[in-house]
Order: sequence, then C-alpha cells, then structure tokens
Amino acid sequence: MADRIVLNPISYHGHGAIENIVPTLQQKGFKKAFVATDPDLLKFGVSKKVTDLLDKAGFAYEVYSDIKPNPTIENVQNGVAAFKAAGADCIVAIGGGSAMDTSKAIGIIVENPEFADVRSLEGVAPTKKHAVFTIAVPTTAGTAAEVTINYVITDVEKKRKFVCVDVNDIPEIAVVDPDMMSTMPKGLTAATGMDALTHAIEGYITRGHCAISDMFHLEAIRLIAKSLRGAVENTPEGREGMALGQYIAGMGFSNVGLGIVHSMAHGLSALYDTPHGVACAILLPVGLEYNKAVSGERYRAIGKAMEVPYIDSMNDEDAAAATIAAVKKLSADVGIPANLKGILKEEDVDFLTASAMADACMPGNPREATSEDVAALYRSQM
Repeated sequence: MADRIVLNPISYHGHGAIENIVPTLQQKGFKKAFVATDPDLLKFGVSKKVTDLLDKAGFAYEVYSDIKPNPTIENVQNGVAAFKAAGADCIVAIGGGSAMDTSKAIGIIVENPEFADVRSLEGVAPTKKHAVFTIAVPTTAGTAAEVTINYVITDVEKKRKFVCVDVNDIPEIAVVDPDMMSTMPKGLTAATGMDALTHAIEGYITRGHCAISDMFHLEAIRLIAKSLRGAVENTPEGREGMALGQYIAGMGFSNVGLGIVHSMAHGLSALYDTPHGVACAILLPVGLEYNKAVSGERYRAIGKAMEVPYIDSMNDEDAAAATIAAVKKLSADVGIPANLKGILKEEDVDFLTASAMADACMPGNPREATSEDVAALYRSQM
C-alpha cells in the first residue's frame, strides 16, 4: 500500500517569519482576516506582534478569543457564527494547539456546513471542501497543529475529547517564528515540549510508520532532546531548536498516527483539565514500557537520537531501558511530575479506560491493548 504524506503548501521558519503574513494575504487577494487567538495571548501582547503588522498595512481584521485551553464544541460553534458575522474571508490562527484546533474546526464548518454539530467531525471526516484559507502562527513549541491534519475538541457534556482527522483542515501557510514563542513561561514550555517529544516517539513506533515518517521523527527527537532544556531557560538556541523540532515531529505523526499515550492523555485533559503535554509526559515512559515487547528493537534508534551514551554497545534490552530512562530524565529535568498522584481518581479509571479505548489514536498503537491493560496502566501511576 502506498504511503501518503500531507504537508503545508508553504511554511516559513525562523526569526522574522511573521513578516510574511500580510504580503501573503495581500497577494492572495483577501480583504479581511478572522484572527483567532486565546485571551491570555491578547492580555500579554503576544497576538499584538501579528495584529500590529495588520494595522500597519491597513489590513482589516476582527479578533475572536472565545477559546479555552481545551477548546470546546461551543467555542467552535460560537467561532463559526463570529466568522460569518465578521464578513471575513480568511483566518489567521495565533496560539498553541487550542487556537489552531479551534480555527481548523471553524474553517471546516464554514466551508462544510453539514458538519455544524461538530461531533460529526470525529474520526476521519468525509468533508468535501477545504477549510477557509488559514495562516497558522504557533506560539508554543509542541502541538505542531500548524502542519497536521488533526485537531482535538472537548465535548463538555460527555466529558471526553475527540480527535478529528481531515486532509481538508491543514493550514495553507504555517509561520513558525521562534520570536512568537519567547514569552512562554517555563511550565508551558516544558509541557508543550514533552508533547512534541511524545509525538515524535509515538510516531516513530506507531503501526503506520514509514521510511519518510521515520526520517522526520528521528530528526525531531534529536532536536527536541538537544533543545528542550534550553528552551525552558529561554535561550535563543533552545527556542529555535524547539520551534523546528516540534514542526518536524508534526510532519511525521500527522501522516502515520500516534498510539496509547495520546489515547490515555486525552481523557485526563477532558476530565481533569490536565495540561495535555503534562499528561503525555507522565504517560510516555508508561507507554514505552508497555510497547517494548513488540517495538523494543526500535528504541535503540530513539536512544541514539537522544544521545544516550554507549547505546551502540548495549544489547536490545539494555538499550530499550536506557532510552526509557533518558525520556524520564528529560521530563524530570524540565519539571514534569513523575506520576498521576493527586490527579487521577480510582472512581474515574473505568470511564477513562473506555475513553482511551475509543480514542482515534488507539488503533495506531503497535501493541494491541485491552481494557484491562489500559486500566492497569492508569492505576500504575496513582
């Protein structure tokens, strides 16, 4: 079977990349932008770096900021109504995964109104038209939503997250400027960075991996392992490395899928509002231990990318153990909790297990998981 790779038609990378936003909109003939961002980015002036450029050029826009950290169905539906009321003809999404995921859903529904209930987009959505033209400007180095064909929405009523997969949602333009990430606090930098590492590692061992995705994921692992500690300390080199590393991870996993770690993490965010990156970071070593029986031979390459000393001289078992230890150390070094104590409640394990088993990421896991397996993995972290 042929491997399919879907990427942005155009992406800009590096310091000053946001200078390309206004010329692109003008060249495409657009007249008014719908700027989707979250309230904190407005409050702290991060979004202003882009809106100042729009103001300077006299380019019309309207800001939409009804976006929660784990965006909801209501955020999307309100956004669709706001987009139509604004008379906009394009979207500029500024933020982390929340703003970009909300923008993807808005853009899809505007062009495919038969999916207005949002829940119908879960899984592989059979939309017919590409989303509204979108420029995605990430302000976190983690989700890579600017280059993926996925987005995640929270169903508050059912207390669950659902993953939508659609080649029609990928932004036409990604603008990855490390200057947009320089004001991220340490905790958010650490959490989003570990999310990016989870993308790269899960993508490397997922069932659907291929030669092209392997190339992306190993380079992403190398960059993230080298850069995350520095990014948390806000060094220019760390920020630059993470901006690129998380994007490259997205180039891979978006096309081949993820696995049990993301399946389990989604439920924690939906139920407890746990930051997604924190949930992924805690569960990544757990998932690696679980999958070692079927994917352990691939862990050596992960360890080499993370520069684990002497890994070439180790047998497969020791190499896998050293790789998992390196993941744990990186997570600890950037301040991520070691387990789910104080977060996970016993009475929620069955519900979380059912949510994980139904999650769109679960089929990509290299090892077939049962409900009993998933429940045991949750409980191992209490």
